[in-house]
Amino acid sequence: MYNYIVMRTGVFFNENYFTDGGSKIGYIKTKLTDAGISCKNVSAAGELDGLDILIVLGGDGTILNLASECARRGIKIIGINYGHVGFLAEFEPEKLDEAVKLVCEGNYSTQSRSMLEIICGENKFLALNELVIQRNTSGNNFSNTVNLSAKINGATVDNFSSDGIIVSTPTGSTAYSLSAGGSVLTPDINAFILTPICAHSLHSRPIVFSDESVLEIEPLKTRESLVMIVDGRLMGTVSKGERLTVKKSQYTVEFIVKKEENFFNKLFLKLNKWSR
Repeated sequence: MYNYIVMRTGVFFNENYFTDGGSKIGYIKTKLTDAGISCKNVSAAGELDGLDILIVLGGDGTILNLASECARRGIKIIGINYGHVGFLAEFEPEKLDEAVKLVCEGNYSTQSRSMLEIICGENKFLALNELVIQRNTSGNNFSNTVNLSAKINGATVDNFSSDGIIVSTPTGSTAYSLSAGGSVLTPDINAFILTPICAHSLHSRPIVFSDESVLEIEPLKTRESLVMIVDGRLMGTVSKGERLTVKKSQYTVEFIVKKEENFFNKLFLKLNKWSR
């Protein structure tokens, strides 16, 4: 028996992963409706208003597409992995029934994930995974090694000569930062990690720092604009003299997880899958 409660859910999925996406969505909506829970298709951020839970079918990129918008609205996310690795997804495709049952019964735990707030001029961005500032590889704007100054709470960390730097949350520490040699941070740690990309100095190493700190990044000695990427999406460029401020956001992303969730078990399974 289900506990009938007023709840509004949405389903967002990556069409690239499905040949029968419609049937899966129909199945989910039928199960939720039978449990007295309203459900609708979501295809864009503007359709999130009023939801309590967003069910996402796809890979990590699919979840990242709407994660910041869910955070702003206080919407919980439950991910079902139809991508490759799927660190952000709680369930694999064969556990779809279990995921839907969890939502229907409300018998789940939630896990809060911290986010970055990135300020560049008049623009503000949120990142669940990471901010990347890197050399430009486009046409006439092509640049080689870049020089970036990084300061934490006003103190110089390093002047990085590299292909760029990654600033990552604990959630993003298992993504690009890990590929670049950064450490894995557990989701409950109150820290961020700064990871240089292909540093041209042996002393330049990943640095873990408190998420209560304020990080400032400024391009040095560069003629071309650098590329700014937030959660895998190109957001613009940064020129010499421009300064980025990075700090912990007031928003968090709430993920629905199984009550017996164990981060290290998940990490072991996902890293083994990734290495195949």
